[in-house]
Amino acid sequence: MKEFDLVVIGAGPGGYVSAIRAAQLGKKVAIVERKKLGGTCLNVGCIPSKALLKHSEMVEEIQKANSWGIKTGELSIDFPKLMKRKDQVVQTLTGGVDHLLKKNKITFFQGDATVTEDRVVSVGDDKMKARDILLATGSKPFIPPIKGLDQVKYLTTDSFFDLKELPKSMVIIGGGVISVELAFAMAPLGTKVTIIEVAPDILLTEDLDARKIIKKQLQRKKVQTIIKAEIQEVQQGKVILADQEIPFDTLLVATGRKPNIEVALQLNLKMDESNKFVAVNEFYETSKKHVYAVGDLIGGYQLAHAASAEGLIAVQAMNGEKPQPLDQTEIPRCVYTHPEIASFGLNEEQAKNAGYDVKITTSNLSGNAKAIAMGETEGFIKIISDHRYEEILGAVIVGANATELIGEILAMKHSEGTMNELANMVHAHPAISEAIGENANALFKQAIHM
Repeated sequence: MKEFDLVVIGAGPGGYVSAIRAAQLGKKVAIVERKKLGGTCLNVGCIPSKALLKHSEMVEEIQKANSWGIKTGELSIDFPKLMKRKDQVVQTLTGGVDHLLKKNKITFFQGDATVTEDRVVSVGDDKMKARDILLATGSKPFIPPIKGLDQVKYLTTDSFFDLKELPKSMVIIGGGVISVELAFAMAPLGTKVTIIEVAPDILLTEDLDARKIIKKQLQRKKVQTIIKAEIQEVQQGKVILADQEIPFDTLLVATGRKPNIEVALQLNLKMDESNKFVAVNEFYETSKKHVYAVGDLIGGYQLAHAASAEGLIAVQAMNGEKPQPLDQTEIPRCVYTHPEIASFGLNEEQAKNAGYDVKITTSNLSGNAKAIAMGETEGFIKIISDHRYEEILGAVIVGANATELIGEILAMKHSEGTMNELANMVHAHPAISEAIGENANALFKQAIHM
């Protein structure tokens, strides 16, 4: 029987990053994956969706260029070619993961893992004994119990990226981040998109002002958004609501994800209060000594970078170190719409409930020189701070490159900088990041362009 210091089950961002770090620390490491290297993120999530969003952004840029006087002629979409490029992007990145595993001398096993309580891992005919085990088994699409859904053909977020032809019309059941991103990806390509959400609004995890902008953009793209929907039944070619029928030729069910807990059940691991996720301590160790879990399996933010950060802490703990626990308020949350949404930390209500003397400053991009030149004036920067100590508690950015810009404010918070330091930074001109400095200066009533 082969012996390893660490066996990682799951080769997504939580798994492969942890495996590499353990190997860097001198551990003998194996990793098991039943599907594809890179997990959901690289294969059917973060990466392919961003490739499609880039295609749609280019369509909109061409349309904008035409309105500015750069004439390109009639626009046509070669959807199979776009999907081929998406596949190339995915293959490049998954190939990179394969290279990194080999570079770090990590043994890879393809197949389903079974685990015994004495930490013997089996994959087919291979058996291995692990000193430590890290579960990074990820999640799968949640399918709600809608009448008739099992009788019709539909896509999930795991199968969506296998599309071969551009749909003429697509109904998306679900109004969360993934649903809205895919609506932004498909509508500019010519697909008539309808979002159906049973909740009171779409993007309920996001800032209210950010939601307003995104809903306005959806309207401009002629995406129909139905909220508070009462879904009675799904039939072939239509979704039947209490008050109307919505036709489609493609149906996407994107109503969230649920963790893959099969291996956790084999080990009889303790679950959390919701009984949906595996319970862990601050170093991601489960109820069984030497068994750790990260990512979608433990709840919290279902984000690739969160899973990676959790995995790195778990590996440090296995190595006998006492790492700093992950600060949930320093995990950036990103929505890759157009404009983008990026945020971190506490919102106003959360900050007040935590006992802070809250101050909100907001700077709009409508007066920013770079945003005006780019034709990207839709958006704002909002910072939530503590009035007493000028501590940065959270932030929301809506605008072009928001997912990049958020790093500046987050870096300031992480380094224990305050609004005063942020206000005294010199920003390049012209740059959208100038609005961050304006925002901080507004706290001291010293903003120049507000």
